[in-house]
Amino acid sequence: MSLFVIGDLHLSLAADKPMDVFGGAWVGYVDKLREGFAAVGEDDTVVMPGDLSWAMSLESTKADFDFINELPGKKIFLKGNHDYWWTTAAKMRRFFEESGWNFELLHNNSLSYENYALCGTRGWYFADVFGDAGDEKVYKRELIRLDASLKSAKDGGFEHIIAFLHYPPIVGSKACDDITRMLDEYGVERCYYGHLHGGAHSLAFEGVYGGVDYRLISADYLNFKPLKIL
Repeated sequence: MSLFVIGDLHLSLAADKPMDVFGGAWVGYVDKLREGFAAVGEDDTVVMPGDLSWAMSLESTKADFDFINELPGKKIFLKGNHDYWWTTAAKMRRFFEESGWNFELLHNNSLSYENYALCGTRGWYFADVFGDAGDEKVYKRELIRLDASLKSAKDGGFEHIIAFLHYPPIVGSKACDDITRMLDEYGVERCYYGHLHGGAHSLAFEGVYGGVDYRLISADYLNFKPLKIL
């Protein structure tokens, strides 16, 4: 069994919003995803940190989630900024079960993989680029969610922690101190994040900051092939 990660699938199999229109790496991206998942086995696990489907409601995710379900491996979902279908955890888990999908949620909790704890949340924009008071409210809520996830791991006795975020905690030379400090304080070893596409890949920070190793895992950055991390 292995653990993989890939974010930002941006599927729209039942909606008129294909990412192919952006050209470049996105042309034929659904087929590329099928090919990329050939490296994943049925007993493997794939973490998907947000922006999975352009669907506007949970019920309208069926085509996209059927596609994800048919890809090999067990899937773990986090929320992204474009996951407008996201609703309460109870409703999502019930819908997944009724649909026969083997999906788990990483949201206000932690999950285990062998001797590792998997933690995470969506994240948000940096404080110095807030558009309004609403951004600050969301940002503070995301900090609470990340803390709850990490605390859950520590309470569970895990010494090894991997964190997943949708938004990058470091962009270029600027870090979101609240998040990077929290990851350091909880002893997180690695952090994987998405959100950045195309030319914005150049803003990604990859490497060790503080005591944490950061990596970008947006689908187009990975050429639509999940990254094996354990």
